[in-house]
Amino acid sequence: MPAANPRIMTTVDEELAQWLRRRSEAEGRSVSLVVREILAKQFAEDEERFWAKEGEERLKTFDRKTAVSHEDAWS
Repeated sequence: MPAANPRIMTTVDEELAQWLRRRSEAEGRSVSLVVREILAKQFAEDEERFWAKEGEERLKTFDRKTAVSHEDAWS
């Protein structure tokens, strides 16, 4: 039966492998779950930075005089 989620293999140095093992043991979870959580957190942070930058760029061209009001947009 195929895995429900895609699998990714990677190679890490011994120091990082030991750190991951210690962390997983301390948290009572598998190394795989620890790595997944770290990657998900980094992904969320990257997305937040991207959208913050996009918002800043949009604010540079925003003109309240020509903007559509909330009420007009949803009516």
